[in-house]
Amino acid sequence: MTIGPMPADTAWLLLRQRKNAPDYNMALDEALLQFVPKLGHPVVRFYGWMEPAATFGYSQRYAEIEKLTACRPLLRRPTGGGLVPHESDWTYSLVFPAGHFWHGLKAVESYRRAHEWIRDAFAQMNVAASLSPASQKEIPGQCFIGAEKDDVLWQGRKIAGAAQRRTRSGLLIQGSVQPPPIGLERDLWEAAMCEIARQRFGIQWSLLEIGPELGSITEDLRVSKYSQKIYNQKR
Repeated sequence: MTIGPMPADTAWLLLRQRKNAPDYNMALDEALLQFVPKLGHPVVRFYGWMEPAATFGYSQRYAEIEKLTACRPLLRRPTGGGLVPHESDWTYSLVFPAGHFWHGLKAVESYRRAHEWIRDAFAQMNVAASLSPASQKEIPGQCFIGAEKDDVLWQGRKIAGAAQRRTRSGLLIQGSVQPPPIGLERDLWEAAMCEIARQRFGIQWSLLEIGPELGSITEDLRVSKYSQKIYNQKR
């Protein structure tokens, strides 16, 4: 299955970052979800990690998750899903305002579309990835042990998964790509993602600058929420 036609809104915003602090990464993704109605267009953000960390789904129990990994810090994501280790993975987020085509999709549909996009970007890099035809989870709560339906696979191993959150403001998809060990360059994958969107869907990219208002929302969330044990361990 290939990605279907995109909606009329072809003006998208692009934010390419490198390594940030873990609490900042989670704060900025939630800030973008809050702020996307003012931006008025979808946002694609690529980013990395200044230090090894792990994130876990919003509704998961900290006492259970902390037993599954020795990696710290351990942060609660604003989205669902399971435990994801971060260090050399390629992390991205997709943010859509309410009323956008993607916001109206069912969760399984937006999940599949995001992973079809990633699969096709790998194909452009001559990497034969595929989507998992069915769930094959082995250890509950861990995103990269086994695979869910429509996760991205390479030689039978999961290399990309994602989690989502829909609100009245918009849709946030947070994804992690654990690249196959064949010497791929992250910059080339990001470029392939952008080029696939441009060629097939007519997306016109503009660079997103983090202005004072978005920066302030991000810092407030970082300080009051994602840097706090009381939040990350709240359930």
